[in-house]
Amino acid sequence: MRRALAGLTTRGRSFVAAGATAIVCAFVLGERDLLRAGVLVLALPLICTWVVSRTRYRLACARRLEPPRLPVGHESRAELRLENVSRLPSGLLMVEDRVPFALGGRPRFVIDRIEPRGSRELSYRIRSDVRGRFRVGPLTVRLADPFGMVELVRSFSLTDTLTVTPAIVPLPSGRLAGAWAGGGDSLARTVSTAGEDDIAPREYRHGDDLRRVHWRSTARRGELMVRREEQHWQSRGTLFLDTRSLAHRGEGPGATFEQAVSATASVGVHLGRMGMALRLVTDAGEKLAPTADYAGEFEGLLLDSLAVARPGDGAALDRGLAALVGGSGRDGDGLVVAVFGRLTPEEARAVASVRRGTAACVAVLV
Repeated sequence: MRRALAGLTTRGRSFVAAGATAIVCAFVLGERDLLRAGVLVLALPLICTWVVSRTRYRLACARRLEPPRLPVGHESRAELRLENVSRLPSGLLMVEDRVPFALGGRPRFVIDRIEPRGSRELSYRIRSDVRGRFRVGPLTVRLADPFGMVELVRSFSLTDTLTVTPAIVPLPSGRLAGAWAGGGDSLARTVSTAGEDDIAPREYRHGDDLRRVHWRSTARRGELMVRREEQHWQSRGTLFLDTRSLAHRGEGPGATFEQAVSATASVGVHLGRMGMALRLVTDAGEKLAPTADYAGEFEGLLLDSLAVARPGDGAALDRGLAALVGGSGRDGDGLVVAVFGRLTPEEARAVASVRRGTAACVAVLV
């Protein structure tokens, strides 16, 4: 009851004050009619408070975000289902879903009545122009009496997470030298687009399994030819993102840091869908190592990681460059795509010095 009294609206508090004042004046003046009026005015908000506090609605809530991950500037649809699982019909309900201000205003709905075992479905759209991971919910339900004397707020515990990823820019198809790495019978063999060796026959050697004889090539060459051992080559590469705040300019969506994050995401998604095993390195060190499912799992992990990327306080690139030549990519050479802000001449020379062998290295300056 005490909690319900705290939920008195301005109208309810005014009625209580007016009723109490009328009762006091009635005793002072000896006016019975004024006393009756004061009691009536005071009793109305108290009765409403008691009725609302005794309400035993049992409501169930479900929420779905479609999609739960979206790029900056796109919309997601939130679908709510509110169900009355009690045996009594509900009264007037005011529903509000708590949404961060970055996603827009908080959606509000008024539901007149939900019959027993009945439900209502609500929906609204969410749009964000900034990256991040946002919590949507919990849903709050405001219970009010028909006279507007009292209003109680009840909250559900259910929340959902909306991930807003960097903007993805489609990139043209192309191949870069040094982007493929592997081993086998001949390092000079052509690598197919799918990432596997073209199976080319070679001369028979003592001890080779006769089941590997390639009869068509044997007939054409006039000597025994055997198939090479199938060797799967896997392209690999590294994404490097300079997150130092001192290397970037501007604030908000137009900042160079946002452009750098978007460029990293675009390159990562493009190369990942081409079948390349990628890892993510920043000036703070290695953030993501290659996964087994390059086209799917890593793409999601990359976008989730870049969605919450923030400028750092670091001043040097030493730690990041050390991770670039070490970590999970230390074996062999591979493609390196690095996205930087401003670089001093000394930093540019340090970046150039980490290139190894015939690896293709691409620097993007924003």
